[in-house]
Amino acid sequence: MFQGLTGWHLLVVLAVILLLFGAAKLPALAKSMGQSARVFKSEMKEMKRDDEISTSSADASRVTDAGTTPPAAPEPRRSNDPTV
Repeated sequence: MFQGLTGWHLLVVLAVILLLFGAAKLPALAKSMGQSARVFKSEMKEMKRDDEISTSSADASRVTDAGTTPPAAPEPRRSNDPTV
């Protein structure tokens, strides 16, 4: 598809972009694209971390289901006062 493109084609495309957006808007456009890429990258890391956490918790629940019982919650203290 792009086999016939040369350096002149790239220059023409860049000139058209410059005409459409203007020289003043290009730095702001590049900055916003960079910020978007950073946010996307951090969200991908967060999703991977969440997957690892859910996988480890699923592994832990399989161990619990395999025959060992989790420790029981302690019983609440009872007072000797009959009015309570």
